[in-house]
Amino acid sequence: MHAFKWLLAIVMFVILCGCEKTPKNQLELIKQKQVIRVGTLAGPGNYFQARNGEQGYEYELSAEFADFLGVRLQMVPFFSLPEMFARLNKGDLDLIASGLSYHPDRTELYRFGPSYRSISQKLVYKQGRTRPRSIEDIDKPITVLAGSSHVLTLQALRQQHPSLDWLAISDMDEEELLLAIIDEQIDYTIADSHTLALFRRYHPTVSIGFSITRGDPISWVLRNDNDDSLYALLLPFFAQLNKTDVLYTLEEKYYGHISSFNYVNALAFVEAAHEVLPTYQAWFKKYAKNIDWRLLAALSYQESMWDPRAKSPTGVRGIMMLTQPTAKQVGVTNRLEPEQNIRGGADYLAKLLKRIPKRIAYPDRTWFALASYNVGWGHVKDARIITQQQGADPDSWADVKKRLPLLIKKRYYRKTKYGYARGDVAVQYVDNIRRYYDALVWLDENNALDVTSGK
Repeated sequence: MHAFKWLLAIVMFVILCGCEKTPKNQLELIKQKQVIRVGTLAGPGNYFQARNGEQGYEYELSAEFADFLGVRLQMVPFFSLPEMFARLNKGDLDLIASGLSYHPDRTELYRFGPSYRSISQKLVYKQGRTRPRSIEDIDKPITVLAGSSHVLTLQALRQQHPSLDWLAISDMDEEELLLAIIDEQIDYTIADSHTLALFRRYHPTVSIGFSITRGDPISWVLRNDNDDSLYALLLPFFAQLNKTDVLYTLEEKYYGHISSFNYVNALAFVEAAHEVLPTYQAWFKKYAKNIDWRLLAALSYQESMWDPRAKSPTGVRGIMMLTQPTAKQVGVTNRLEPEQNIRGGADYLAKLLKRIPKRIAYPDRTWFALASYNVGWGHVKDARIITQQQGADPDSWADVKKRLPLLIKKRYYRKTKYGYARGDVAVQYVDNIRRYYDALVWLDENNALDVTSGK
């Protein structure tokens, strides 16, 4: 009887606890908790907090995967690679999504998912020093992040170059290493091409010596254990992304406007942001209203390089380069008066934004409006129609961007309502503004804009 009572008590305990099944694998645990924990290195290429919330290439890609699994995403930012790997090993993370490149030396401990993009590793130095063109030209230690693929690359290179020397540190992140190059605290470092492309928008004096590697495959990283439950879903997930153009759209959103770099142009912009912009910054802020003033300022720099007396061969004038009809439409009586011109340009951009169909979300509607500022909304509509006719998404800037240049070809523009247009110029125009805007955001949020001479 005593044993029976103990057995009954155990049965009742199981019933009261819900008799839940203990999860057997990683995927079941994720489903049970309804959350996937993804580690990443904080930074503009992976994950960052913006005014509109969390953003970043790896953040958006991870959010897509969380939706694919039907769970909530918990993004866990890190500033140290060794710490992030340690947390993965401990089981505190389900995977790492941080733009990490595959390396065979890592496969004993970690499992790499399908490659979804490729990068190269660049030897970086400060502009003005003698450019190193090969490993033989390196005369000082190369400072790199501890635990990074750059260390593995250097270890392999030392077999052919025994005198190669480096210092692996863990108390700095990628951006701090690049800033140390500018401040001449270190002589050389290695940076991944996508990280470097983002950084050089606002720090053009960081220069590339040569490519150390090319075509390195980028993948997500999981623990290398006997649990295939989560890993098995990466293949169909990335296959689905390729079919739906998600990867292309993300690439365009974060990197499509920085595929080329012009040192002279970038340096001139940063100098103008410090020396010229303060004269007009208060007016950009005053008249931007619902538009980010930094976007308005970037548009103005693209138009006139912040020259209030600028004039084009076609007769557009002033700091926002308004046509005579546009100036009249927005109440500008003197296009050479910078405050009037800025107010008029802001009003005109606001009008263009209102023309964009409401179903088109930001930031795409902004890029459509900027293209319209350059080439006219009618031509942008023509490009959207061509995009739809070709089976792509007319509401996606990434898709329309590929079709705008078709407006210079007779076999396309002769079938459109508004005819010929320099759509290729409009695409470059938008890309330039996006670069300037990104740089202004960084400079502003790092208190690097001098406003002492502002109005």
